Amino acid sequence: MSQSWKPLPDDLSEPARRLAEELRAVKDAHRISLAELGKRTYLSKASWERWLNGKRLITPQALAGLIATVECDADLLTSLLRKAEAARDADEVPSSEAAHDTDEALSPAPAPAAPAEAPDAAPASPRPAPWRRPAAGVGAAVAAVLILFAALYLRGPHGGNGTASAATLPPKTAAATAAATAGPAPLCEGVGCAGKDPQDMRCDVDQRTLLTGNVGKVVLYVHYSPRCRAAWSGITDGSPGDSATITTNHGWQETALIHWGYDNYSVMVDASPGDTTLQVCGHQKDGDNCTGVVTDPAARASALPSPPPPAAVPAPTPTPTPTP
Repeated sequence: MSQSWKPLPDDLSEPARRLAEELRAVKDAHRISLAELGKRTYLSKASWERWLNGKRLITPQALAGLIATVECDADLLTSLLRKAEAARDADEVPSSEAAHDTDEALSPAPAPAAPAEAPDAAPASPRPAPWRRPAAGVGAAVAAVLILFAALYLRGPHGGNGTASAATLPPKTAAATAAATAGPAPLCEGVGCAGKDPQDMRCDVDQRTLLTGNVGKVVLYVHYSPRCRAAWSGITDGSPGDSATITTNHGWQETALIHWGYDNYSVMVDASPGDTTLQVCGHQKDGDNCTGVVTDPAARASALPSPPPPAAVPAPTPTPTPTP
């Protein structure tokens, strides 16, 4: 779906301007909305709006997700990102905080405990998610990061090369029954999903956002998969060091920590018991806050509209063989 784009900021470097223009062209060529682009790459719609309108420079990880999701000129986009990063770094003044390791500033997590009943309960101490790592530096390291993340996305639910290795799990709720035939079969259920990436386990295919909350401009999310009967936290519009911790009344707890960029999500917690409650608490430099407590996640999910199925990526047109 093509659109009338806003003019790019005048202070953009030439490589950053060219990169934004190429990203816009890719989006228009594939006729996908910002929401669908965010869903395919597992990043927020708000982040893609900033990148496409030149408000911020796209991250290597987000670009890798785009390259793995749609047909585009990967070499051109990667080259433009390197040049744009070099131009940006040349203009930036080093900060005394830049060399500070964000992880060291975080207090270790206490033993898992049930969340407080009240929505304004104090958040659990965040702990770095072990499956996330800080991004590599700019320059030559960008290419390695892109290759790694492209490989991860290609084996995920939208990559096109993944094949189901587990049978469809028996649904336990009305919501799971309705979603059982939508998308590839999940690879885990309930407690078997605990500590695992929702995208790797194909639990993101039918995910519902049960509740959101805010810490200033930072948005917190309670995500839930009816088919997997598992939940996870999400955070957008944040900064490195911000976190969102999901807890259950059965003692499960996982944290989404932003190491780089502005978005992240946690690994999953078990939400299969019928009396499960969920809550996400955010920890940011400007303050802490929690979402309300979600009771009966399965029933709440069943009342929400089903997510649209992933759009098929068009196959490349074969090049005809010239006749001698």
